[in-house]
Amino acid sequence: MEKFFNTAGPCLPDRHHMLPAQERLGGLAELIGRGHYFVIHAARQTGKTTLLLDLVQELNASGKCHAIYCTLESVQGIDDPKAGMPAIVRRLRAEAEFDEVLAGHGFAEGADHSDFSNVLRMTLSRLCKRLKEPLVILFDEADCLSEGTLISFLRQLRDGFVNRGRIPFVHSVGLVGMRNIRDYKARVRDERRSLGSASPFNIVSEAFTLRNFTCEEVALLLAQHTRDTGQEFPPDVTDRICRHTRGQPWLVNAVAREIVEKLLGSDLSRAILPDHATQAVQNIIRRRDTHIDSLLERLKEGRVRRVIEPVITGGRRQCDRMDDDHQYVTDLGLLRDSPEGLVPANPVYAEVIVRALSLSSQTQMDDMGHPPPLPAYLSEDGRIDMGRLLGDFQDFWRRNSEIWAETYDYKEAAPHLILQAFLQRVVNQGGRISRDMAAGTGRLDLCVHHQGADYPVELKLRYGEATYGEGRDQIARYMDKFGCAEGWLIVFDRRKTVLWDEKIFWRTEDFNGKVIHTVGC
Repeated sequence: MEKFFNTAGPCLPDRHHMLPAQERLGGLAELIGRGHYFVIHAARQTGKTTLLLDLVQELNASGKCHAIYCTLESVQGIDDPKAGMPAIVRRLRAEAEFDEVLAGHGFAEGADHSDFSNVLRMTLSRLCKRLKEPLVILFDEADCLSEGTLISFLRQLRDGFVNRGRIPFVHSVGLVGMRNIRDYKARVRDERRSLGSASPFNIVSEAFTLRNFTCEEVALLLAQHTRDTGQEFPPDVTDRICRHTRGQPWLVNAVAREIVEKLLGSDLSRAILPDHATQAVQNIIRRRDTHIDSLLERLKEGRVRRVIEPVITGGRRQCDRMDDDHQYVTDLGLLRDSPEGLVPANPVYAEVIVRALSLSSQTQMDDMGHPPPLPAYLSEDGRIDMGRLLGDFQDFWRRNSEIWAETYDYKEAAPHLILQAFLQRVVNQGGRISRDMAAGTGRLDLCVHHQGADYPVELKLRYGEATYGEGRDQIARYMDKFGCAEGWLIVFDRRKTVLWDEKIFWRTEDFNGKVIHTVGC
């Protein structure tokens, strides 16, 4: 079978282009050999399940232990341990039926499911007593457990762990999911309640994060396609894929698949060009595949909103990297820490976050038929008339802001989101927008790209007169990034005591040889 780029489920060596997942997670084999219990956490579709299946196969081939993979996804939502713990044991038994070694040991036969607070520990102890080799269990989707089931599950593992010297029990356990054990939620009182650190379930000696691909690894993955088919991913295409995805494994595979199968129709004689990478990314963003939608569902959570909103606005509040919500959102893979502050994990996520949060406004604008399509804002030379475009936005904002902003859960970010919905409706007919945003910067930078021309725009909330001078310096630096001599600084004045005639203005000035338009809203 011809191999392809996989975007659904774990990768299989005989079917998919893939890289050894263990190379992105050093020290794991040594930890298992020493009998440690550990956590692996990483964002959705980064290769966790692929890693576990490879690891089980490798451990069993070594003959030094016996490993089994078990996903707990089917136990999600069973909060009562009276039902949840027997469900986990049944899940383990189902996995054991397809295991040549475990199938002959009558796994879980005679298990007393009514004794839910001990059934997992006792079942595993009896199994370990029968096995010649040490047992290793890798629990996938472990963080989907909640409330009583989660607590009972961890307590029974801990009970077996601390008594291993006198009672047979599992040699090594891996708990695998999107979140670290400190954030496995108990969901008893509110969404921010967690189990705290590993205590009282202090069985975990180390927590690993499965990192993204490096650019070198992206090149190696794409080279597998070239080796098999002769169709080359040139270095400039590889660089563009890396820049858009920052090596997020699902995105890398999705972009490559979009190029090869959709844009080029699996015609291996056609050359792959940098523009194909850009178009593939735009297609994935517009289509909002399942991977994207599953991430965007998180935007509705209050704790996620608290962290992401300052990223969208450039909010001055600095995030504490030890804060549970901060850690939660980075564990989900939506955001990452950078020298500039907390930023979207990659440009694709930055785009889909903004588009998702501003979608309702854009839909309403579509129903209104306003703003008009891009051709209405093009001058005779084909350039965008930003004066007319942003002037129309000023009028739109004056008439609609009070009603529209109130509909947003992200109220502080509402001005930024509504403007971007306005611009997105315009550029959908032939342009695109790139965004630079980070918490703590006091701004959001975006650039409209159309027909080879760049239009840098900076958005700020007014905090005082100093905002305008600060914004002028910031937009000037942003203009340098694109080599532009003209830029637009948009300042939203949210003061309710100030009349609109004072908020709405347009001021153009020359600043160090650059033309800067300050647009009051």
